[in-house]
Formats: sequence, structure tokens, C-alpha cells
Amino acid sequence: MARSRQAGGPTLTRAFSAGGILLRESADGREVLLGRRRRDRDGATWSLPKGTPDGDETAEQTALREVREETGLEVRILDSVGDIHYRFVRGGRRIEKTVRYFLMEVTGGDLARHDHEFEEVRWFDLAEAEAVMSFATERNIVARALPVATGG
Repeated sequence: MARSRQAGGPTLTRAFSAGGILLRESADGREVLLGRRRRDRDGATWSLPKGTPDGDETAEQTALREVREETGLEVRILDSVGDIHYRFVRGGRRIEKTVRYFLMEVTGGDLARHDHEFEEVRWFDLAEAEAVMSFATERNIVARALPVATGG
């Protein structure tokens, strides 16, 4: 995390994460993979897998590792979808966060092998995913991924 001080204001910390959007076709249509976390401040949240770089990892390396750890699935990157940006306050510090998302496809693995960061990982049809996803920025990035997934 990079830190800077704005004139007369609290310390601003910039943070970066990378993650994946996993889509698949089912008999009922397209589905997206989400994970559920329990959070003290807002109960349970359903969100896309993502995380912070480990050492000198690239965004792509971070996204592949985090998705593998958080979902139990082996994946490969198909394309870059873009970034989302948001701000929040934690411990009296303002944090400005950027998350880069990649469209991915599953190449193996097992959802049962997901790590402790998600309590549950499962596929949702797109309408249900939109209803349960906790963050508008993530709903928007999934919508941006759909034309990328279909090549249009």
C-alpha cells in the first residue's frame, strides 16, 4: 500500500488487488462464481475472488493465485476486463483501492478445496448473482465482462 498525506487531511493510503471473473455455460444459461465472506461490519457478503500481490507479483500472477486459493479451482486468464475503484475508511485511515479483474476459465480443481477466506463458493445464474452481489462496482465489472466473454 502506498501512503500520502493530503493537505490538512487524514493519511490517504492507495491499495491494489487483482481478481477473476469466472463464467460458465450451464443448461439454464450463463453462471458466475461468487464467494461468501462473513464480515463484522456488514454481515455476510457475496463477492468475486480477489486479493493483494505477494511480493513482486504482477496483476496477472496475483489474480491467478488468489482465484486458485479462494475458490479451489485451477484457472487461466482469457482477457483483461478492467479496473474498479472505491474508497473506504479503516482505522481512521482513508483507503483508495483499485482492483483489476480478468476474465478467466476453469481448467481444473475442486470448489471443496477453497481456502478459509470464503465460507462458501458457488455458481449463480446471472440474475441471481446480480441480486446477491454485495457491491455495485462488482456487479458493474461482471456486466463489463459479458461482452468480452462472447467476443462482442
